[in-house]
Amino acid sequence: MAPSTLAGTIARKGLLRDYVAIMFGSFIMAVGIAVFLVDAKVVPGGVSGLSMAVHYLSGNKVPVGLTMWLFNIPLYIWGIRELGKQFGVRTLVGFTTNAFFIDLLRGDVPGLGSIRLHEHPAIVHLRESDFLFLILIGSVLLGLGLGIIFKFRGTTAGSDVLAAVGQKRWGLKPGVVFMVVDSLVITFAGFAIHLRGLDTERPALTLSLYAFFLLFVSSHLVDVIIDGFDYARSAIIISSKPEEIAHHVVEDMGRGAT
Repeated sequence: MAPSTLAGTIARKGLLRDYVAIMFGSFIMAVGIAVFLVDAKVVPGGVSGLSMAVHYLSGNKVPVGLTMWLFNIPLYIWGIRELGKQFGVRTLVGFTTNAFFIDLLRGDVPGLGSIRLHEHPAIVHLRESDFLFLILIGSVLLGLGLGIIFKFRGTTAGSDVLAAVGQKRWGLKPGVVFMVVDSLVITFAGFAIHLRGLDTERPALTLSLYAFFLLFVSSHLVDVIIDGFDYARSAIIISSKPEEIAHHVVEDMGRGAT
Protein backbone atom coordinates (compact mmCIF):
# COMPACT_ATOMS: atom_id res chain seq x y z
CA MET A 1 0.00 0.00 0.00
CA ALA A 2 1.36 3.40 -0.99
CA PRO A 3 2.17 5.83 1.85
CA SER A 4 -0.45 8.31 0.63
CA THR A 5 -3.13 5.60 0.52
CA LEU A 6 -2.16 4.37 3.98
CA ALA A 7 -2.29 7.92 5.36
CA GLY A 8 -5.72 8.43 3.82
CA THR A 9 -7.03 5.19 5.34
CA ILE A 10 -5.71 6.14 8.79
CA ALA A 11 -7.25 9.60 8.47
CA ARG A 12 -10.64 8.15 7.53
CA LYS A 13 -10.54 5.72 10.44
CA GLY A 14 -9.65 8.56 12.78
CA LEU A 15 -12.51 10.65 11.44
CA LEU A 16 -14.96 7.76 11.83
CA ARG A 17 -13.74 7.23 15.39
CA ASP A 18 -14.32 10.91 16.16
CA TYR A 19 -17.88 10.83 14.82
CA VAL A 20 -18.72 7.65 16.73
CA ALA A 21 -17.31 9.20 19.91
CA ILE A 22 -19.29 12.41 19.38
CA MET A 23 -22.50 10.43 18.91
CA PHE A 24 -21.71 8.35 22.00
CA GLY A 25 -21.14 11.52 24.01
CA SER A 26 -24.39 12.95 22.65
CA PHE A 27 -26.24 9.85 23.83
CA ILE A 28 -24.79 10.02 27.35
CA MET A 29 -25.62 13.72 27.53
CA ALA A 30 -29.14 12.98 26.29
CA VAL A 31 -29.67 10.38 29.03
CA GLY A 32 -28.75 12.96 31.65
CA ILE A 33 -31.15 15.54 30.25
CA ALA A 34 -34.07 13.38 29.11
CA VAL A 35 -34.18 10.83 31.90
CA PHE A 36 -32.96 12.74 34.95
CA LEU A 37 -33.32 16.50 34.48
CA VAL A 38 -36.41 17.41 32.43
CA ASP A 39 -39.01 16.04 34.85
CA ALA A 40 -36.94 17.23 37.80
CA LYS A 41 -37.29 20.75 36.34
CA VAL A 42 -33.61 21.50 36.86
CA VAL A 43 -32.27 23.18 33.73
CA PRO A 44 -28.62 22.98 32.60
CA GLY A 45 -28.51 26.44 31.04
CA GLY A 46 -27.81 27.20 27.38
CA VAL A 47 -30.04 26.07 24.55
CA SER A 48 -30.96 22.83 26.32
CA GLY A 49 -32.19 24.77 29.35
CA LEU A 50 -34.07 27.25 27.16
CA SER A 51 -35.72 24.35 25.32
CA MET A 52 -36.75 22.81 28.63
CA ALA A 53 -38.33 26.14 29.64
CA VAL A 54 -40.31 26.17 26.37
CA HIS A 55 -41.33 22.58 27.10
CA TYR A 56 -42.70 23.65 30.51
CA LEU A 57 -44.50 26.70 29.08
CA SER A 58 -46.21 24.50 26.49
CA GLY A 59 -47.59 22.22 29.17
CA ASN A 60 -45.02 19.54 28.29
CA LYS A 61 -46.40 19.32 24.74
CA VAL A 62 -43.42 20.67 22.77
CA PRO A 63 -40.57 18.09 22.61
CA VAL A 64 -37.33 19.24 24.22
CA GLY A 65 -35.04 17.72 21.58
CA LEU A 66 -36.90 19.17 18.61
CA THR A 67 -36.91 22.60 20.23
CA MET A 68 -33.17 22.35 20.87
CA TRP A 69 -32.53 21.44 17.25
CA LEU A 70 -34.62 24.35 15.95
CA PHE A 71 -32.88 26.81 18.27
CA ASN A 72 -29.47 25.50 17.24
CA ILE A 73 -29.95 25.78 13.47
CA PRO A 74 -29.62 29.61 13.26
CA LEU A 75 -26.77 29.53 15.79
CA TYR A 76 -25.03 26.87 13.71
CA ILE A 77 -25.36 28.91 10.52
CA TRP A 78 -24.09 32.00 12.34
CA GLY A 79 -21.17 29.98 13.70
CA ILE A 80 -20.15 28.83 10.22
CA ARG A 81 -20.31 32.40 8.88
CA GLU A 82 -18.27 33.81 11.76
CA LEU A 83 -15.89 30.95 12.54
CA GLY A 84 -15.48 29.22 9.19
CA LYS A 85 -16.11 25.74 7.84
CA GLN A 86 -14.01 24.11 10.56
CA PHE A 87 -17.02 24.67 12.80
CA GLY A 88 -18.95 22.38 10.42
CA VAL A 89 -19.82 18.73 10.38
CA ARG A 90 -18.77 17.71 13.89
CA THR A 91 -21.02 20.35 15.42
CA LEU A 92 -23.93 19.37 13.15
CA VAL A 93 -23.52 15.73 14.19
CA GLY A 94 -23.24 16.73 17.84
CA PHE A 95 -26.37 18.82 18.24
CA THR A 96 -28.49 16.76 15.82
CA THR A 97 -27.82 13.39 17.46
CA ASN A 98 -28.15 14.91 20.93
CA ALA A 99 -31.58 16.34 20.08
CA PHE A 100 -32.68 13.06 18.49
CA PHE A 101 -31.59 10.95 21.46
CA ILE A 102 -33.37 13.25 23.94
CA ASP A 103 -36.70 12.88 22.14
CA LEU A 104 -36.08 9.16 21.56
CA LEU A 105 -35.54 8.50 25.27
CA ARG A 106 -38.65 10.51 26.19
CA GLY A 107 -40.86 8.75 23.65
CA ASP A 108 -41.33 11.86 21.50
CA VAL A 109 -40.04 10.36 18.24
CA PRO A 110 -43.01 9.29 16.05
CA GLY A 111 -43.30 5.51 15.94
CA LEU A 112 -41.01 5.05 18.93
CA GLY A 113 -43.24 6.42 21.66
CA SER A 114 -42.91 3.35 23.86
CA ILE A 115 -39.39 4.36 24.89
CA ARG A 116 -40.03 6.54 27.95
CA LEU A 117 -37.16 5.89 30.32
CA HIS A 118 -38.01 8.90 32.50
CA GLU A 119 -41.18 7.05 33.56
CA HIS A 120 -39.33 3.94 34.73
CA PRO A 121 -40.30 3.15 38.35
CA ALA A 122 -36.68 3.35 39.50
CA ILE A 123 -36.30 6.88 38.08
CA VAL A 124 -39.65 8.01 39.49
CA HIS A 125 -38.74 6.60 42.91
CA LEU A 126 -35.38 8.35 42.83
CA ARG A 127 -37.03 11.63 41.84
CA GLU A 128 -39.43 11.38 44.76
CA SER A 129 -37.12 10.01 47.46
CA ASP A 130 -33.57 11.22 46.71
CA PHE A 131 -33.79 14.35 44.58
CA LEU A 132 -30.21 15.50 45.17
CA PHE A 133 -28.78 12.16 44.06
CA LEU A 134 -30.98 12.29 40.96
CA ILE A 135 -29.58 15.72 40.06
CA LEU A 136 -26.05 14.53 40.77
CA ILE A 137 -26.48 11.62 38.35
CA GLY A 138 -27.88 13.97 35.72
CA SER A 139 -24.96 16.37 36.26
CA VAL A 140 -22.37 13.62 35.88
CA LEU A 141 -23.98 12.24 32.71
CA LEU A 142 -24.29 15.73 31.25
CA GLY A 143 -20.66 16.59 31.99
CA LEU A 144 -19.38 13.20 30.87
CA GLY A 145 -21.22 13.36 27.55
CA LEU A 146 -20.24 16.95 26.85
CA GLY A 147 -16.64 16.23 27.80
CA ILE A 148 -16.46 13.34 25.33
CA ILE A 149 -17.92 15.54 22.59
CA PHE A 150 -15.36 18.29 23.28
CA LYS A 151 -12.53 15.74 23.57
CA PHE A 152 -13.15 14.69 19.98
CA ARG A 153 -13.41 18.28 18.73
CA GLY A 154 -17.18 18.43 18.47
CA THR A 155 -19.70 20.78 20.06
CA THR A 156 -23.46 20.89 20.54
CA ALA A 157 -23.70 24.45 19.14
CA GLY A 158 -25.80 26.62 21.48
CA SER A 159 -23.79 28.64 23.99
CA ASP A 160 -20.55 27.35 22.45
CA VAL A 161 -21.28 29.44 19.35
CA LEU A 162 -22.04 32.54 21.38
CA ALA A 163 -18.83 32.11 23.39
CA ALA A 164 -16.63 31.52 20.34
CA VAL A 165 -18.09 34.41 18.34
CA GLY A 166 -18.02 36.69 21.37
CA GLN A 167 -14.34 35.96 21.87
CA LYS A 168 -13.51 36.50 18.20
CA ARG A 169 -15.50 39.67 17.54
CA TRP A 170 -15.53 41.47 20.87
CA GLY A 171 -12.74 39.85 22.87
CA LEU A 172 -15.14 38.48 25.48
CA LYS A 173 -13.90 35.67 27.68
CA PRO A 174 -15.83 32.44 26.98
CA GLY A 175 -16.33 31.83 30.70
CA VAL A 176 -18.05 35.19 31.08
CA VAL A 177 -20.34 34.47 28.12
CA PHE A 178 -21.29 31.07 29.51
CA MET A 179 -21.96 32.53 32.96
CA VAL A 180 -24.21 35.31 31.61
CA VAL A 181 -26.13 33.08 29.19
CA ASP A 182 -26.62 30.25 31.68
CA SER A 183 -27.71 32.64 34.44
CA LEU A 184 -30.29 34.26 32.15
CA VAL A 185 -31.61 30.87 31.00
CA ILE A 186 -31.86 29.50 34.54
CA THR A 187 -33.68 32.65 35.67
CA PHE A 188 -36.07 32.47 32.71
CA ALA A 189 -36.73 28.78 33.36
CA GLY A 190 -37.47 29.56 37.01
CA PHE A 191 -40.09 32.11 35.96
CA ALA A 192 -41.55 29.64 33.44
CA ILE A 193 -41.83 26.93 36.10
CA HIS A 194 -43.48 29.34 38.53
CA LEU A 195 -45.81 30.73 35.84
CA ARG A 196 -47.06 27.27 34.95
CA GLY A 197 -47.52 26.33 38.61
CA LEU A 198 -44.94 23.55 38.40
CA ASP A 199 -43.20 24.51 41.63
CA THR A 200 -45.68 22.96 44.05
CA GLU A 201 -43.25 20.29 45.28
CA ARG A 202 -40.17 22.51 45.31
CA PRO A 203 -40.04 26.32 44.99
CA ALA A 204 -38.75 27.70 41.70
CA LEU A 205 -35.89 29.38 43.54
CA THR A 206 -34.81 26.05 45.00
CA LEU A 207 -34.87 24.47 41.54
CA SER A 208 -32.75 27.35 40.23
CA LEU A 209 -30.17 26.75 42.96
CA TYR A 210 -30.09 23.08 42.00
CA ALA A 211 -29.49 24.23 38.42
CA PHE A 212 -26.40 26.22 39.43
CA PHE A 213 -25.16 23.18 41.36
CA LEU A 214 -25.71 21.14 38.20
CA LEU A 215 -23.61 23.58 36.17
CA PHE A 216 -20.81 23.51 38.72
CA VAL A 217 -20.56 19.71 38.73
CA SER A 218 -20.93 19.19 34.98
CA SER A 219 -18.50 21.96 33.99
CA HIS A 220 -15.79 20.63 36.30
CA LEU A 221 -16.28 17.12 34.93
CA VAL A 222 -15.91 18.45 31.38
CA ASP A 223 -12.58 20.02 32.36
CA VAL A 224 -11.39 16.76 33.91
CA ILE A 225 -12.24 14.75 30.80
CA ILE A 226 -10.55 17.22 28.45
CA ASP A 227 -7.46 18.05 30.51
CA GLY A 228 -7.16 15.12 32.89
CA PHE A 229 -6.46 15.53 36.59
CA ASP A 230 -3.21 17.41 36.05
CA TYR A 231 -3.39 21.15 36.55
CA ALA A 232 -0.22 21.89 34.56
CA ARG A 233 1.35 20.55 31.40
CA SER A 234 4.64 21.23 29.73
CA ALA A 235 6.08 20.54 26.31
CA ILE A 236 9.69 20.42 25.16
CA ILE A 237 10.08 21.88 21.66
CA ILE A 238 13.37 21.42 19.83
CA SER A 239 13.82 23.94 17.02
CA SER A 240 16.39 26.10 15.27
CA LYS A 241 14.11 29.13 15.83
CA PRO A 242 13.50 29.21 19.59
CA GLU A 243 12.94 32.97 19.76
CA GLU A 244 10.15 32.95 17.17
CA ILE A 245 8.42 30.00 18.81
CA ALA A 246 8.71 31.51 22.29
CA HIS A 247 7.26 34.79 21.01
CA HIS A 248 4.30 32.98 19.43
CA VAL A 249 3.65 30.91 22.56
CA VAL A 250 3.75 33.92 24.88
CA GLU A 251 2.10 36.59 22.71
CA ASP A 252 -0.41 34.61 20.64
CA MET A 253 -1.25 31.67 22.89
CA GLY A 254 -0.95 33.41 26.25
CA ARG A 255 1.25 30.64 27.70
CA GLY A 256 4.62 30.60 29.39
CA ALA A 257 7.88 29.75 27.63
CA THR A 258 11.52 29.47 28.71
